Amino acid sequence: MEKTLILDGKNIAREVRSDLKTKVAQLKSHGVVPKLAIVMVGNAPPSLIYVANKEKACQQIGVEVEKFHLAEDVPPEAVRETISLCNNDKNIHGIILQLPLPGHLDGNELIETINPGKDVDGLTTTNLGRLVRGNPLYVPATPAGIVELLVRYSIPIAGKRVVIVGRGELVGKPLANLLLLKGNKGDATVTVCHSRTPDLVAVCQSAELLVVATGRPGLIKENMVKPGVVVIDAGINRTENGIVGDVDFDRVAPRAMAITPVPGGVGPMTVAMLLANTVQAAERAV
Repeated sequence: MEKTLILDGKNIAREVRSDLKTKVAQLKSHGVVPKLAIVMVGNAPPSLIYVANKEKACQQIGVEVEKFHLAEDVPPEAVRETISLCNNDKNIHGIILQLPLPGHLDGNELIETINPGKDVDGLTTTNLGRLVRGNPLYVPATPAGIVELLVRYSIPIAGKRVVIVGRGELVGKPLANLLLLKGNKGDATVTVCHSRTPDLVAVCQSAELLVVATGRPGLIKENMVKPGVVVIDAGINRTENGIVGDVDFDRVAPRAMAITPVPGGVGPMTVAMLLANTVQAAERAV
């Protein structure tokens, strides 16, 4: 088998940002400055890092950011008021509520208060419902980033047998629906696995394209993939050995035609597609 292709999310994300920078310049020539509002509660270290990365990425392409940093013990009504303020500000085109939230806040309930036209995370019922119906407006950033990565590496999706391990709201479920859409970015045959799936090994071995998003480090071993598979690892796990994915990379990579590293694979694409959704929202305002 030929040498395994490493799918470099950092490099592709750089290409996406370059394309978006051109679009932002065009918008500014029409008097529209794309602006993203980030609503964050508390000071969880991972969230602080993620928000800082999003701010930096926005600045690189000329998107303005307004951050609403609320206290850990903020009451739900104060979060709703902040989101309402953003909904009503015509200069704000996109809104994200940084997750996870402290235990006393209901993330699903608060996400529903975001105007679907500004929901650039694509997590409101309206936007998820549009995706299921085949008429998406904003697609959640990680699934969108996975598809964009495959497309830019000219890896076919249509007609492929895809196995997704993980049925989460942020990756598994929306990705399955995205890959089922008609067209070259979809038209896949999709199986979604979870903790109750019998004989996970056999199901994974059937995959031509395997996507893993479980939050369980090293779950996928070399005996679970067939030679020539494309492996997308959307897991991010902090361990004693640093950040690792859900795939045992060193053992699985030699059997794969292509594979994403962790870090540096899906992660950078997630931020890039959040930017793409924000720019799209600004374009809709023109």
